[in-house]
Amino acid sequence: MAGIIPKSDIAAIKQRINIVDLLNDYVTLKRAGVDSFKGLCPFHEERTPSFHVSLNLGTYHCFGCGESGDAIRFLENYEHLSFIEAVENLAGRINYTINYEAGDHKPDGVSKTRLYVAHQVAGEFYAAQLNTQQGQIAVDFLAQRGFDREVLARFGVGYSPNSWNALFGHLMAKGFRQEEILESGLVSRGSKGVYDRFRGRIMWPIRDSTGQPVGFGARRLLDSDTGPKYLNSPESDIYHKAQLLYGIDLAKWVIAKNKRAVIVEGYTDVMACHLAGIECAVATCGTAFGAQHVALLRRILGDDSTAEVIFTFDPDSAGQAAALKAYGEELKFSAQTYVANNLWGLDPSDLRQQRGDDELRNMFNTKTPLFEFALEHSIQGFDLNAIASRFAALQNAAPIVKRIRSATLRAEYTRELAIMLGMELGPVRAAVANANPDAAGQGSRQATAQAERVAGEMPSGVYAGGVGGVSPDVRATAGAGGAPRGMDAADGGAQPGIYAGSVGEQEALKVMIQYPQLIGLELLSRAMEAHLSAVALRDVRDAVKACLPSLVAGASAFDVEEIVARTPERSRSLVRALACSPLPVANREGLPRYCKQIVRELVRHDLENLQRELRQRLQRMADVGSAEAVQIQKYLSAIEQEKRNLRLAGELYE
Repeated sequence: MAGIIPKSDIAAIKQRINIVDLLNDYVTLKRAGVDSFKGLCPFHEERTPSFHVSLNLGTYHCFGCGESGDAIRFLENYEHLSFIEAVENLAGRINYTINYEAGDHKPDGVSKTRLYVAHQVAGEFYAAQLNTQQGQIAVDFLAQRGFDREVLARFGVGYSPNSWNALFGHLMAKGFRQEEILESGLVSRGSKGVYDRFRGRIMWPIRDSTGQPVGFGARRLLDSDTGPKYLNSPESDIYHKAQLLYGIDLAKWVIAKNKRAVIVEGYTDVMACHLAGIECAVATCGTAFGAQHVALLRRILGDDSTAEVIFTFDPDSAGQAAALKAYGEELKFSAQTYVANNLWGLDPSDLRQQRGDDELRNMFNTKTPLFEFALEHSIQGFDLNAIASRFAALQNAAPIVKRIRSATLRAEYTRELAIMLGMELGPVRAAVANANPDAAGQGSRQATAQAERVAGEMPSGVYAGGVGGVSPDVRATAGAGGAPRGMDAADGGAQPGIYAGSVGEQEALKVMIQYPQLIGLELLSRAMEAHLSAVALRDVRDAVKACLPSLVAGASAFDVEEIVARTPERSRSLVRALACSPLPVANREGLPRYCKQIVRELVRHDLENLQRELRQRLQRMADVGSAEAVQIQKYLSAIEQEKRNLRLAGELYE
């Protein structure tokens, strides 16, 4: 596992990545205004574009389904990556070297980007070898198993020539340093020098969920090869077999859409399933199915209790052991888990070749619950004719029944277990009720903690007074400031949204979020004191105000995700909507004037409201010569002066 990614690197990557270029790989975007683009939402089906992207802020928001965020969040949600994986993916796209802090492992001098590129070049080299006389052995071998050249190209399958250093020489010629090639795991070092790790083998490229090549799986072909039948890449900074599933780059969309994943045991099994229309099939990479595989699939499936995860295992003892290990991870899924087998004891690749696509599809349609397999296995080896052995079998099986989520199914399998053991229902029911599910291998559910963004507090004394220096006491006297001056639609329980408050207030908040650098700190800070008529808008305004120190420190724009983090949950979608809403400006030259004009109008409107409320208060007073009345007169004078200053500032700018 890599070290910790510093916040400074995350900020630098977000600043350098062009979100429009990134999202254009997934959706066709058309310009919708200055720095604004729109297209059909990639997260839900629609006919009219409602997906908006802000180039300036690096954010997106769909006004149809509500999906929104930045480049990192997009890869998390769409590519189903973890936060760290998304950041590393973006870094690779812009060739940015992450300065990892101390962690489980801190990368050395070889960057991940170079390792990815080395594997890409190696994959192309191996694929090209299929067109050579030496590589024909791999083509023929796979053709006999029902995979033609078109299929091999689809999965990127290749052949490693039976040569001491053919790949090593190829990579050196491509400009890679020996240190980089060794670090990639594509070659090894021995007493006679550096040599290719894979020689005379069929090569399957193993990719992560984003499609980045990270390693290879290789099958022995030659009689002279005394190595293992299957050989995988060694662990490296980019290849961690416990976190990878072969075929996940091709299957993830189908898995996410259909809420169904099929776990098989071999590379050719994945290929066979996909060709038979089971395009949600993936396989582990030389290791048993474990907790990190669960985490990967859960990111894709979501916590959907109707989703299905179907395992298939070889019928031998090793396959049964793998099935039981998978069952040990079963409760970490919200999905329903099953096991699929066939009458002939064939793996999916052989079943397709011998019995056809229909039989392969039927194998997965006639699956059985994984706990049922575990239950049957739990009583094997016990002498059910002996009383003591029968009760030992019950103690072994009861935790498995206890783990069944459905109370109805649990009751039915309690009866089934009594029949299997030849026991009365009462003792079996009591054993299940008192069983500890952990005894069946249940792992505790692990919550995924997300890093909190913490911003600095507002420095004392900054922006005090605003444009004209109106004291906060004025608002207190007028009953303004944080307290609403009138009825707020959102106060009555209505869901706050983009249409809460006046259009002018929305537009002012929009430009304050999108282009604070064009407004200026003084006017911006004064606008933060203006009264807004809707709860949702006030929520956002307060969050923006809390982020002002970043501009004081020299930032040219706000971090939208920081604003979101400081906004109450009820109004967070509004932040992203305002950040991505296009402005009615024809060109960039008109932006500064428009932004300042909108914000000045908000401040002017606020000053006039204050003025009106103070005059009404003054009119209601019986003694216009009282100290309070004199103070109100001073306040009115100060407001008038601020309005003049505001008008002069606008005239100077014009």
